Amino acid sequence: MRDRATDTPCLPCLHPDAALEITRNDILTANLVNVVYKTGTRDCVVLSGTLTDPYTGSTIDFVRGQQTSSAVQIDHIVALSDAWQKGAQQLSPDERRNLANDPRNLVPVDGPTNSAKGDGDAATWLPPNRGYWCEYVSRQIEVKAAYRLWVTAAEKDAMNRVLGSCPAS
Repeated sequence: MRDRATDTPCLPCLHPDAALEITRNDILTANLVNVVYKTGTRDCVVLSGTLTDPYTGSTIDFVRGQQTSSAVQIDHIVALSDAWQKGAQQLSPDERRNLANDPRNLVPVDGPTNSAKGDGDAATWLPPNRGYWCEYVSRQIEVKAAYRLWVTAAEKDAMNRVLGSCPAS
């Protein structure tokens, strides 16, 4: 356990836009139902679909477009700013790119709920849908372990509280 690092740089260095857009479509394809793809893209560009949002439990219709795409956002379960403050600054550029595009760290969710999360960790934010807490915290731990990121004492306590209430698997 450690405290957060203090300086958080601009985060585009953690996720190049081109790679993120490819990953975004992959994550949408894997998590939406009734998916419609843009013609001529070999089913690579998702135009629409339906999401059962794990953060809220609600059903959201996704429609690609400047006025509508924000309804469904791809969340980094371990927020990139949180990752940077807890060890990602020591990763190589390739490792940072992998972290930003790792499917274990990405989930399509309700846009406003994702915005409310900000760069929160398990000590400061958990999804409103308590039924998703166990998976959410388990995925945070999996990602942080994979990329050698640390947790604060408060974060560890919060993770232990959540995991202590999870059914045995």
